[in-house]
Amino acid sequence: MVNTMTKKAAKPEISNAEFEVLDVLWDDYPATSNDIIARLSSHKDWHDKTVKTLLGRLVKKGVLDYEKQQRQYLYRPLIAREDYTKKETTSFVSRLFRGKVAPLVAGFANQNSLSRQDVEELKALIKQWEQDND
Repeated sequence: MVNTMTKKAAKPEISNAEFEVLDVLWDDYPATSNDIIARLSSHKDWHDKTVKTLLGRLVKKGVLDYEKQQRQYLYRPLIAREDYTKKETTSFVSRLFRGKVAPLVAGFANQNSLSRQDVEELKALIKQWEQDND
């Protein structure tokens, strides 16, 4: 059942606020709304009701599921962080760079936004890609 939901959950658009809720849930789940509120409170000044509304939206979109345990709901993601990141990256590159990755990297390079470590990681990725695709 989760596999079907994961594919279904990969399609909905998620707002920035919803993403922040999902992001703290990916770090450790299942979690109650109070757990999620506590984690978010370190960097967000959101009212409890706001977080609960965002949780409800994510459930409606098929991105989260919950199970009732006594008087609390335990939330868990239905889409893996990696799957969501892959979908968003593909969408971003497609929209802004016509599906080409080189202009994206060139933009960072031209802005001097790439660190030595970034360059080394890119080189390693390219080397791995070449090995896998020869």
